[in-house]
Amino acid sequence: MPGLRKDRLISMTRILTCASLAVSIIGALGAAGQPPTFRGAIDAVHVFVTVTDRDGRLVTTLSRDDFEVRDDGKTQPITLFDNTPQPIRLIILLDVSGSMEGNLPLLRAASDQLFMRLRPDDAVRVGTFGHEITISPSFTHDLDQLRRALPDAIAPDAPTPLWRAFGEGLAAFTREGEARPVILVLSDGKDSGPVGFRQPFVSQAEVIDRARRDNVMVYAVGMRSRGRHPLQPGLGPAGLQAMMSADLPDPGLAVVAEQTGGGYTEIRYGEDLGAAFAKVADELHSQYLIGYAPPKRDGKVHAIDVRVSQHGMKPRARKNYVAPKEQQ
Repeated sequence: MPGLRKDRLISMTRILTCASLAVSIIGALGAAGQPPTFRGAIDAVHVFVTVTDRDGRLVTTLSRDDFEVRDDGKTQPITLFDNTPQPIRLIILLDVSGSMEGNLPLLRAASDQLFMRLRPDDAVRVGTFGHEITISPSFTHDLDQLRRALPDAIAPDAPTPLWRAFGEGLAAFTREGEARPVILVLSDGKDSGPVGFRQPFVSQAEVIDRARRDNVMVYAVGMRSRGRHPLQPGLGPAGLQAMMSADLPDPGLAVVAEQTGGGYTEIRYGEDLGAAFAKVADELHSQYLIGYAPPKRDGKVHAIDVRVSQHGMKPRARKNYVAPKEQQ
């Protein structure tokens, strides 16, 4: 009997050991099966690159060996390379200030062209900024729901809270996941700043810092105002110059887009806004994903420089990133 109890004890111990090992293996496999994230704490620096030729056409056939990436001037080994379309979470921010009143039909038609180019794994939220800043409640691929979120009227006296709208758009990316965050903004005017003491002030520099920290790519489309009442020139050359620049979009739009690796397009009279929106969708689905291990984990900003070896090719990518910080 003592020998039998001893054998049973050994058998139970073996069973428990095997069960514990199985749980560990299942846990490891589960962790390995989780999709990579493009925001938050990451082990690699992810850089999305758009490449165009001399004529501005997208180039999508390059290989890993055609790229060189430098971190603070030093070439880094590329540990990740992917040129297949990556799913996106896109927030569209549409200017509904008074000066955009004449552009409303163009705005709605162009947005529809963008929606039609979405891939099944893309998701979008629609936002507007004027008297109020509103963003649709959830990301969706449903075309009818997206179209219902588009504005159907513009108040003629509405301001242009451009940077505050950017701030709310960046804050709307609340969850980490497989899809990467992108903002597309359309505006025809300069930031009007806060209206009243209760509204927070958001600067262009704060927008760039937040987008860099959260790895958000920004595309911007600027257009001239087409309000109901044309502007009249002031006195002298200075007055004429002021009138000519008054209906131009905020120059900071191009800066934000360049710093985050997106693109900027300015629409002039007679040019197709829908084509500009469609171009954004095409670019987002034709980019290269490059990854490398950060040489420093100091929580500081580091410069990125992406180069292409083939002559005549022009890469466009974000200019810098915030390195992960080593846990103490």
